[in-house]
Amino acid sequence: MTLRLGRHSFPDDATLMMAIVNRTPDSFYDKGATWAEDKAFDRVAQVVDEGAEIVDIGGIKAAPGVEIDEAEERRRVVSFVARVRAAYPDLVISVDTWRASVGRAVCAEGADVLNDAWGGADPALVDAAAEHDAAIICTHTGGVTPRTRPHRLTYDDVVASAIADTTAYAERALAAGVARESIVIDPAHDFGKNTFQSLEVTRRLGEMVATGWPVLVSLSNKDFVGETLDRGVGDRLLGTLAATAICAQAGARIYRVHQVPETRQVVDMAWTIAGRRPPARAIRGLA
Repeated sequence: MTLRLGRHSFPDDATLMMAIVNRTPDSFYDKGATWAEDKAFDRVAQVVDEGAEIVDIGGIKAAPGVEIDEAEERRRVVSFVARVRAAYPDLVISVDTWRASVGRAVCAEGADVLNDAWGGADPALVDAAAEHDAAIICTHTGGVTPRTRPHRLTYDDVVASAIADTTAYAERALAAGVARESIVIDPAHDFGKNTFQSLEVTRRLGEMVATGWPVLVSLSNKDFVGETLDRGVGDRLLGTLAATAICAQAGARIYRVHQVPETRQVVDMAWTIAGRRPPARAIRGLA
């Protein structure tokens, strides 16, 4: 299915890198390296140069921590979205927020995508996307409250739950007026899941792809990788790329990442092996 993210469209054989840009002082991976606005803007320039089609700007870390109210979240992201839009008119801008009021504000400044990491905690977010003809990411969290860690969540079948919840969210977005080609589903690794459940979602991702909705995966340096390999946050790249290859083989379309060039090579290789992408150059034995 052709994918339309705000003002930008992509063919059904395109895979997209969504680079993470945190406007937070306490992010789990970069520890606030892009908290200062100019540092965040430098990060945007870096990932654009590396080939990212999308930047995902977030103003609140996912983990528990200091309460960030709506006004502070807006202060962190709204004017920054406007700055990035002015500098990069052809870049897809996504904002990681669950609040409809923030969604409306960033879309008014040029955001193309609302990335709801918390599974519809604010039901009006779909209306904000529809009002601005923006895309929306529909995630599965098992119903947990935003910014809480999962604790002994159980599912009869975690993949069936992820499919049921994300497709129901997608249908709700469609009913609200979001274009079908602008709706993406995400199993949300680690969100509302323990490591075993995230691994099962990875192993069975093809079942989500089979729903027909484009699938996003956010695997980068997450705890399920660290726990599987007993690696700290700064030493999870190889495990992340292994999980990425599995998801790419299954047909995921969008990859939310910290490391853009490495992920691009893995995804391109996996999609080529799967027969969805031709080699960039193939002369061996033919020239």
